[in-house]
Amino acid sequence: MWITVDTWDDDAMELADPLDAHRVFPQQLTQDAIDEFRRLGGEQASGVAIISTTERGRDHAATVSSFLSVSYDPPTLLVSLYAESRIAQAVAARGAWALSILTADQKSAANWLASPGTPIEGLLSQVEFRRGPVTGNAVIAGALAYFEVETTAVHEAATHLLVVGNVVSMGEDAPLTRELSPLVHYGGSYSRLSRG
Repeated sequence: MWITVDTWDDDAMELADPLDAHRVFPQQLTQDAIDEFRRLGGEQASGVAIISTTERGRDHAATVSSFLSVSYDPPTLLVSLYAESRIAQAVAARGAWALSILTADQKSAANWLASPGTPIEGLLSQVEFRRGPVTGNAVIAGALAYFEVETTAVHEAATHLLVVGNVVSMGEDAPLTRELSPLVHYGGSYSRLSRG
């Protein structure tokens, strides 16, 4: 299906040459299309955080870069989690979680909790944390910001769960300095912001 758009603005700066497009057919998805989507999606810089929850007396945590502020009133967050992952199943079952936004100096914690095959027992033995005052979930020590969240909705979207929740506690644990930088995920790797 092709879409034709009539433009009424004679002063528009529309360019005549066509866009280079990689067509995607969801019903017949190819590995090339998946790889191209992953590559192009990586062109957006995003913050890096650790999501955590407890279920049946065990800590669960994972590195995420797909999260966003949904609303300020009431404060609401959304995180995207691979549906088959332990963290997604634990967050969906528990209904409460913590999100710790990392500094560039916390790259090792991000790498550890993003690694496939991390252990179930002793998962946080390499990461300093404190317990959140409301949910009791792990808040990463030195985080730029942290939020404790109670889930209000879980939506299935393709291979992921979109988990939405209301913030019930928030704060910061990183000392504010000029050198402080968030950990940023861009182009498939972690970076820091440089100040001019």
